[in-house]
Amino acid sequence: MMKISLLGTGLIGTFYTMSLHAHRRKDVIHTVCSIPESSARDFAMKYDIPKYTENMKEAIEDDETEVVIVALPNYLHKDAILMACKAKKHILCTKPLALNAEEAREVLDAVEKAGVFHGYLEDLVYTPKTLKAIDMVNNGSCGRILWTRSREAHSGPHSAWFWDKKQSGGGALVDMGCHCIEIGRSFIGKDIKPVEAMCWAETQVKPIEAEDHAIALIKYENGAISQVEVSWNFRGGMDLRDEVSGTEGTIRLDHWLRTGFEVFTTGSTGKYVSEKTESDSGWLFPVGDEVHALGYPHMFTDMLDSLEQNRQPRETFYDGYVVNAIMDACYKSAKSKKWENIDLVVWRGKEGITSNVELIDFDDHHFLIKKEKMPDGKIKLMLKEKSTGSIVQKYVDE
Repeated sequence: MMKISLLGTGLIGTFYTMSLHAHRRKDVIHTVCSIPESSARDFAMKYDIPKYTENMKEAIEDDETEVVIVALPNYLHKDAILMACKAKKHILCTKPLALNAEEAREVLDAVEKAGVFHGYLEDLVYTPKTLKAIDMVNNGSCGRILWTRSREAHSGPHSAWFWDKKQSGGGALVDMGCHCIEIGRSFIGKDIKPVEAMCWAETQVKPIEAEDHAIALIKYENGAISQVEVSWNFRGGMDLRDEVSGTEGTIRLDHWLRTGFEVFTTGSTGKYVSEKTESDSGWLFPVGDEVHALGYPHMFTDMLDSLEQNRQPRETFYDGYVVNAIMDACYKSAKSKKWENIDLVVWRGKEGITSNVELIDFDDHHFLIKKEKMPDGKIKLMLKEKSTGSIVQKYVDE
């Protein structure tokens, strides 16, 4: 049984606690830290946590603590991680890992030097639908991946610090783009190097310094492209969707707006429906088990099983570092209005991957472009002549 110190009692800390204390899990939060202390006390009482404090050092250095979960505002991640490294505690950190790639590399170096277990809590990679889709991609169901799209959009986050660029490091892109980027990496292959980014990011509605809407394209060394869409201006709940397209197939996922659970209500109960749902009346699309649908149980099972079995989890601080580097390039592109190189000082994946088109032989004289059945039942082929490069078409028997 692992005893855990939880730093932070916001929405993410709540989801983490609900997940860790569900289904009679053996790993428990035994210390919670929050400011002011009354927040930590109330949280401890609600979730039956034995200890609470407003002193982060005290929570991290607790003699019984084996694992520290960092669920704090972005600007506090680095200090908490370095403190936990010094105390030789294992560390799990929420997304994004750091304010930028330089800071992310610093904490990556710190955990590796300290020799402590580290896990990057990127929950949306662990949703049941996403894990199934990743397995299908890895098993070749979609062939060679050409394009991914990940979208997260809602009316904005719950805590004040998200809206302050100095504390968060950015706006919608750093808040949600980190999810979308890592989902794209997981489909394309985390050993495939991201090389360039193009990004548009603007403040369209909210009276803040950071962007409330962003769209990015991330180009990979093998020619794959990943599309990221994030917004704090979307009305109607939370739009959480992913798509994958390859040479042999396509996958589409809708995690939140179309759940297969539909309710009409006059709203007389005034009860909570689901995260980011803006109304409690009319037609609603609740989520049966939010914590499960968002991937938290699978994430913590992977993290804590990996710790016990002395292996790396699916998501490590290195992954967090790569995501931060990609976001840095996106922000640079948003200013320059150009494609920007992704600066990965540390790269641990494949090198020298090419993006050449795979040519499919039809016969000795032609490459196959396309084969399809026409309305009249005939099979039509599009072919490229090897000798001249000309495009020709022909019909063949089925």
